[in-house]
Amino acid sequence: MSITVIAEAGVNHNGSVSLAKQMVVKAKEAGADYIKFQTFQPEKLVSRFARKAAYQEAATGGQESQLEMLKNLSLSQEAFALLKEFCRETGIGFLSTPFDLESIAFLDTLDMDFWKLPSGEITNLPYLIQIARTGKPVVMSTGMCTPEDISQALWWLKKEGSTSITLLHCNTQYPTPMEDVNLHAMVTLKEQFGLPVGYSDHTQGIEVPVAAAALGAEVIEKHFTLDKAMEGPDHKASLDPEELKEMVCALRNIEKALGSGIKRPSPSERQNMESARKSIVAGCKISKGTLFSEENITVKRPGGGISPMHWFEILGKEAQRDFEADELIEIKGWTHGV
Repeated sequence: MSITVIAEAGVNHNGSVSLAKQMVVKAKEAGADYIKFQTFQPEKLVSRFARKAAYQEAATGGQESQLEMLKNLSLSQEAFALLKEFCRETGIGFLSTPFDLESIAFLDTLDMDFWKLPSGEITNLPYLIQIARTGKPVVMSTGMCTPEDISQALWWLKKEGSTSITLLHCNTQYPTPMEDVNLHAMVTLKEQFGLPVGYSDHTQGIEVPVAAAALGAEVIEKHFTLDKAMEGPDHKASLDPEELKEMVCALRNIEKALGSGIKRPSPSERQNMESARKSIVAGCKISKGTLFSEENITVKRPGGGISPMHWFEILGKEAQRDFEADELIEIKGWTHGV
């Protein structure tokens, strides 16, 4: 199974195209498949009365409103068009999550591979309808959601034209406490809705997304930053470039380790079968014509001779030649096997 890794730049560029480009390069170097930004018009996203989320206040203080904060973190449409082209030149997929209807219309012109929907828009019906009508695949985070919220969103997405949907389990607290991750809920989503699943992570460190991959996540999304000490709401709960690289490496190893699901000896372990398994051997010197019995045969390494699973078939058979102690027992016409 191939795991799609999304390096979530979000607003960690702090409103700087130069920083955003540096993040593109670092995401590519880390081995991510996509880098994802956030596209919004601040005045269309929040009202002037909206307070910051608690984690945002903890990271940036409560002096400014959420609107004022977002104005300092936004990029222009022209900037996103430049970033899309820069991603193409760098060799990494470009994504950006829209947070208002005009941003959906704009990003649709950039021909992204799929939409990445944030948890907060699952209950935004006009938003869902406009996304669905583009006909593009959808990857949807489900933080803060009940099964009923997800069912309603899926119903509208499918009704309005979405045919490919992946659900990401998510907790929207930054950082997410380990006891609130509830990673098994990702498996429940797959069973309940019959759709591909993944995980959008806001915990500190990389162990939870790696565990999600082992549980079958097909998409992993993780925030990253150039420097955790930078000012801004999401930096402290993000990975730095080296941590991102470490996470991607771990995910690629899990990707390989998951395998086909068919239980059989692997190519690398076949060489161990003869030395680790056992065969039926002479327990003492045996003369030709003697009947094999529990007193004169035994089981020892190496494998490659008659398997001990044929023990009762060998008992009572006649020795067709002399055997020294520890010699592999041979019977004419018998196919050996470990």
